[in-house]
Amino acid sequence: MQQGWLSNWLVKHEVVHRSLGFDHRGIETLQIKAGDWDSIAVILYVYGYNYLRSQCAYDVAPGGSLASVYHLTRIQYGIDNPEEVCIKVFAQKDNPRIPSVFWIWRSADFQERESYDMVGISYDNHPRLKRILMPESWIGWPLRKDYITPNFYEIQDAH
Repeated sequence: MQQGWLSNWLVKHEVVHRSLGFDHRGIETLQIKAGDWDSIAVILYVYGYNYLRSQCAYDVAPGGSLASVYHLTRIQYGIDNPEEVCIKVFAQKDNPRIPSVFWIWRSADFQERESYDMVGISYDNHPRLKRILMPESWIGWPLRKDYITPNFYEIQDAH
């Protein structure tokens, strides 16, 4: 499989990762260990990836792991085609913890909170990690594949 510059750089510096190839737009996708994510995020920011385009999370498989996905862009003046990279950080369902990148990219604030609320990934060192879409009293993580929908629906302020 062909590797991009970031994967080659990580190999050169002996950082464990897995190249997942390129998407249909030619953007390199890498799988990173949760324990390495905070240091790799700092490296990417210093290299110029100053824009967190999006962050999302998904349930890989029932009984499997959860993934937090970061789309980063290197934006500079005078560049028509900014460089992009996609980072996937996986965590086990029994204790899904990933370092927060809020302190690097402030735009991660609501995105990591939504991932916590819907999928249940805890982002370590996030300043306001709490539910953002569901009520605080909600039990469970609605976007997990093993989620069981409650047999009640509460309608508030429906008048």
